[in-house]
Amino acid sequence: MSTPHVVVVMGVTGTGKTTIGPLVAEALGVPYAEGDDFHPPANIAKMSAGTPLDDADRWPWLDAIGQWALSRAGKGGVVSSSALKRAYRDRLRAVAPDAVFLHLTGDRELIAQRMTERKGHFMPTKLLDSQFATLQPLEDDEAGVSVDVSGSPGEITERAVAALRRLDA
Repeated sequence: MSTPHVVVVMGVTGTGKTTIGPLVAEALGVPYAEGDDFHPPANIAKMSAGTPLDDADRWPWLDAIGQWALSRAGKGGVVSSSALKRAYRDRLRAVAPDAVFLHLTGDRELIAQRMTERKGHFMPTKLLDSQFATLQPLEDDEAGVSVDVSGSPGEITERAVAALRRLDA
């Protein structure tokens, strides 16, 4: 990428945003911010209890992520955010118009298996179906790429970085 983009790593829970995001940031030589760190405590408590967030819960969280992305404009960065709905991505772009999206996609069974294997995460597997029901994939007019999450983290990162570099080609 000629001018460093701010990349929002998006996708349903369990696609590897927290694993792949830092690896992509390292490969691009830019900082990484964990989207979950932008959630207020009430959101984490709600999700930990197995209750999906509603849009009112998400707006302040998305605005905080957008502010971080805006602060990295022209310098580059990678931040994770589920960004499942077009409206959420529009909200992020309203604050950080040059953000691009890296949509991590995958088979529901693979993602569920990975979720059962991870330790210490607040998002229970039972919320995966609600995430897939909410998901609106990137549309043709949205700056970004989709990358399948099958394979190792290194393989996924290679595909992601190559796809992101093609955005400037």
